[in-house]
Amino acid sequence: MVLRTLRRLRGGLRKATFHRVARLWRRSLLFKTVVSTLLLVTLACGGVGAFLSHQIAGALYEERQNQFQSEATAGLISAKENFRTTAATDREGTERLVSNTLSLLEGQGADARRLYLLTPMPDQEQNLFVSQTLGEGITAGSIPLALTESVRSINVNEDLDTIHWSPLALSHGEPGLAFGTKVTLPPDSAEYALYLIYDLSSMQQTLDDIHRIMWIAGGLLMVIIGTIAWLVTKAGVGAVSDAAAVSEKLANGELQERMVVKGEDDVARLAASFNRMAATLQDQITQLAQLSRMQQVFVSDVSHELRTPLTTVRMAAEVLYDARDGFDPISKRSTELLYHQVERFQALLADLLEISRFDAGAASPDLEPTDIFTVVRDVIDATEPLALNIGSEITVVSKETSCMVDADPRRIERILRNLVVNALEHGEGQPIEIAIGSNVDAVAVAVRDHGIGMTEDEASRVFDRFWRADPARARTTGGSGLGLSIAVEDALLHGGLLQAWGRPGDGACFRLTLPRRHGVPFSDFPVPLSPYDGATVPRALDAPASVTQEIPDDR
Repeated sequence: MVLRTLRRLRGGLRKATFHRVARLWRRSLLFKTVVSTLLLVTLACGGVGAFLSHQIAGALYEERQNQFQSEATAGLISAKENFRTTAATDREGTERLVSNTLSLLEGQGADARRLYLLTPMPDQEQNLFVSQTLGEGITAGSIPLALTESVRSINVNEDLDTIHWSPLALSHGEPGLAFGTKVTLPPDSAEYALYLIYDLSSMQQTLDDIHRIMWIAGGLLMVIIGTIAWLVTKAGVGAVSDAAAVSEKLANGELQERMVVKGEDDVARLAASFNRMAATLQDQITQLAQLSRMQQVFVSDVSHELRTPLTTVRMAAEVLYDARDGFDPISKRSTELLYHQVERFQALLADLLEISRFDAGAASPDLEPTDIFTVVRDVIDATEPLALNIGSEITVVSKETSCMVDADPRRIERILRNLVVNALEHGEGQPIEIAIGSNVDAVAVAVRDHGIGMTEDEASRVFDRFWRADPARARTTGGSGLGLSIAVEDALLHGGLLQAWGRPGDGACFRLTLPRRHGVPFSDFPVPLSPYDGATVPRALDAPASVTQEIPDDR
């Protein structure tokens, strides 16, 4: 259990370290530059080091091999000549000759210790009792087979100067070189293989020392280059990092933030230019903010100032409107136009006041538990005269009879009234469906008409202030052009969402979605926005109604 826990901890630490390094690689230009530089330098040093090591080893081996070959050839030929011209006729004299001759071969050669090995040919027996080698565990089995065969093939009488050589591994794995030839010993001219073996441990030690020095030099070079790369990159990337940090603060509204200017180089000029840009942006943003506040105050003040004279004008218009039957036709028509335009002007003024409150951030909802069905019925009752005049039938479609939500009834009624009036105005006398649905987190109301519809681009702009899809189309209801903009602001006050869908010639649909509990987010929409969307809830816009309120056309 403890080992398993330790393994999990190590695995978690490795993953955390990997993610931390990956995050640094993605986000830190300084880290990425230094690491990339070190990796490239490592590859370059590794390649150059491998090349130099190969060249040094090759040159050193070739030089030693030539020296050893010259020395071994001279020694072996001299020993071979001594054996061939000896006057010894018995075993004792031969053993003494062999001992004296071979003792001259062993010892220190050209920068390397050398050994000898005298061994009979594979098809002959050992007839001598002298020491065959100086030790070191070297036997006939240590000699490479290729060298053994080459020595065996030598003709003693004809190949007097023939010497063969081959690399080999000594008893402890040290490298060595073996030179061999065939000799004959009296008294019976028995054939032996004589090998002179050089121990290359000193040369290998020299190479190891060279490699160690190269590793140390490479490590120091890496540290030096890494430090230089860090310093140089820090000087350049540091300014970029500072600019990024200051930019983030500027984006968060801290317009007074500036970069530190040091020196007169390119980085200093960059910091100075950045500061000038930030100062210019601050001035422009401040001017725009002041202008926006002035416009808001202007709209609010003008709207308030117009209310008193407008009230007087409306009272006068109402008096004239009530007495219009006694006027001549032209005066009667003028009175009616005056009365309706004054009403429209008053509605526009009220909407401007409401928009100014939204812009000033002074609007707040008066939340209370509200039955959305009650609000919908009140809206239908309020728009019944317009529906009768246009000839559209309004139908409520839902599988529920009651749906409670935390809302401001006045603002929700204003949103739905704007949507229904908009549907009646653009529905061209076709039926209007109001679909109501809910789930655990949200309540939705969708208003669908079958009129002229709108394109996707128009649906994305339909909530803009004073925007009209067709500027030449007259308003039949006398709207101010701010109704949908106010509806969006009211929906946002509730933490809700107001969306639009349309298709030319197939009508439009507006969906209001509210959270059941204020401040609790929602992710699913109880009612589809488009009638062509699939949904797990009932197809409110197409399904049979279980709660229906119809306004008949009595014209």
